[in-house]
Amino acid sequence: MPTVWVRYIVNDVDAAIGFYERLGFKVDMHPAPGFAALSRGDLQLLLNAVGGGGGAAQPMPDGRRPEPGGWNRIQLRVKDLDREVSELKQAGARFRNEIVNGNGGRQILLEDLSGNVIELFERSSRE
Repeated sequence: MPTVWVRYIVNDVDAAIGFYERLGFKVDMHPAPGFAALSRGDLQLLLNAVGGGGGAAQPMPDGRRPEPGGWNRIQLRVKDLDREVSELKQAGARFRNEIVNGNGGRQILLEDLSGNVIELFERSSRE
């Protein structure tokens, strides 16, 4: 059972499902067009459509509306970052940057179809 839950607001839940399945997620629940629950290991990813009927996409008291995008992100660890990036680029995926090297490994920021960020991370061989 997943132990970490993350919610993303997306423009199109059905399109988002296909995108996340490519990243190794499985669909646990898709009871309505505006909502789906997906999982990958201990992560449960909840997808809500913009303006959908559920509570997660409802306007705030000050009128602001939940929307996709931003900089908060989930991190998916991969074994071969170069291969993953190459395959995703061939499939038409959008990236915010190129692969960067850090102290703990290498990473790149991938955008889902609604502009939500996924960090693909490959640990350094030192760890």
